[in-house]
Formats: sequence, C-alpha cells, structure tokens
Amino acid sequence: MNLTSLQVKLCNRLQRGLPICERPFSDIAKQLGVVEEEIIEQSLGLKAQGILRRLGPVINYASLGRVSTLVTAQVEEDKIQAVADVVNALENVSHNYLRAHKFNLWFTLQGETEEEIRETLASLKEKLGIAFHTLSSLEVFKLDVRFDAEEEDPLAVEEDFYVPENRIVELSDIERNVIAGLQGGIQVVSRPFDFLCGGGLQMQEVLDVMRGLLYKGVIRRIGGIVNHRKLGFVANVMFVCQVPSERLLEAGPRLASFKAISHCYERRTFEGWPYNLFAMMHCRSKEQLQQVVKHFTETAGISSLALLETVKELKKKPVKYRFD
Repeated sequence: MNLTSLQVKLCNRLQRGLPICERPFSDIAKQLGVVEEEIIEQSLGLKAQGILRRLGPVINYASLGRVSTLVTAQVEEDKIQAVADVVNALENVSHNYLRAHKFNLWFTLQGETEEEIRETLASLKEKLGIAFHTLSSLEVFKLDVRFDAEEEDPLAVEEDFYVPENRIVELSDIERNVIAGLQGGIQVVSRPFDFLCGGGLQMQEVLDVMRGLLYKGVIRRIGGIVNHRKLGFVANVMFVCQVPSERLLEAGPRLASFKAISHCYERRTFEGWPYNLFAMMHCRSKEQLQQVVKHFTETAGISSLALLETVKELKKKPVKYRFD
C-alpha cells in the first residue's frame, strides 16, 4: 500500500512499543515532529486500512511457566479445512498456517506442561486419525516480529534484536490484573492506559507495574502488531536447513541477524524430517527471498534445505492467559 513518510515512520515506531506514560501518543508525536492529534488520526487510519492489526502487549509465555512447540502434520487436501477447524478451536493454538510441502499444516501450541501438550496431540490424533509431529525448540536465536517499513535492502542485518529469557517470574495480584487488562488491547486515544486504573489503583501505580513487567521480561513490549503483507512484505517462507550440531551456535546467530528474519530456532527433528534450523523470512519479493537464502547458505556452507511457502493463514490470534 502507498503510505506517506509519516505513516511509514509511525508503523516502525508503534512496533517498537508505546512509551510507558500517561499520553504515549503525545511522546511519539514529539519524536516524529507532529502533534498528538495527528498521530492518533494516522494510527486510527492505519487500523482502518488493516495495516495495524492491534495495539497490545507481546507476552513472553516462558516467563509465565508455560511451554510451547511447533507442530506439523501431513493432511490430505480435501480434509485441510476440517482439520484446521478442529485445531483452531483450541485456545492454546495461536498461529496455524497451510504451507507448500507434503507436511502442509503447521501450528504453534502452548500448554502448562510438556505432558499437557503430548495429551493434546494424542487427543487430536485419536479424533482426526492423523499423525502430529512436534518440533520443540532447543535454542532460540531470535524472536522479534517487527517489520521495518523503511528498509529496502533484503540483506540488511541488525545486532539488537529480541531473544526471550526462560526465567519464570512470580507475579503479584496487581501484575496479573494489569496483564489481564492489557490482553484486551489498547485503544488509540490520548490516554490509552486510563482503563487500567480503578479499585484503588492510580495511574502512577499502573505505569510502575507496566515498567516492572517490561523490566522482568514478562512483557516484551506494548505496541503495534502490523499486517506485514499490507506493508509490502508479500513473500514469506519458512526456511529450514540441516546444520551439524557443532556448527549450530555459529549458523543460528548468523541467520538471525538478517532483518528479513523474525523467528529463528534450533528445533528437534523426527524421522523423515532432518532439518534442525528454522527461520521465518519476510521480504518484498521472491527475488529478495532468494537473495537472503543464497547469501546465507553460501556463507554458512549449507546444502540441505527447504523453503516452505505460506499458502494460507488459517489462524493468527494471541493466546489469552488466565490467572484464576
């Protein structure tokens, strides 16, 4: 979509996270050299166009003691929608995609424990008569879903990107209440955090709690989630390759450093699937994707790889965490 210079800058700024203050859009306006009303108007416009999917928290599930895995299955074409409907009905499934490969269904599944995940997959197998393969992560090299609307070079690299900690954080009742409130989303208004006040909780306390949650790594950021396709990132693949274990700690960070990469993991393999290094790549064209793949595989000495193109987004909805 054709965006103005201000809209492009605003997309990038919102993805970095809102300032934690009473009037965050006023702070952003000062940074971008306009007035608060302009930022609010443009943000609402980006939402109306579907470029800005939502404003809200990005939560580090591991800090809450939860586990997550990537799951794949080989589903016959005429059964894909029926299987997807059953999988998508699970609250703990956040993303589900149809990809161009014999293993064509790919979804992320969370649980309180590894045992819960095994039981969920066993139940799906019994119900659907399909084998589900879990590819849990062994090492996280990058988890930073942001799309640079200004960057045109597919080979651009970055050093400062997010890698989540696995440390479990004990939460106070107030922290739980703030997280629960934030999960409903942030409105584009002058004072977007006012709704968290009440019950004796004042604005300064709310801000302190949010800053604490960010500092502890429970919340990665409170900001914008964009529709990357509408920003021009129309070429998207899951890149997988086979890397000898002794070279993973060198190859993983190298792959993760590309701006075109949003996720990068070492994952478990299974029979018939030898690939242990995974990355999600997002570029503006298939030609740009090939540039990134060629550069990485040649410099890292990778010969065994596959590109799984995203055919259809079947589900994309953040897991809501309950603190009952």
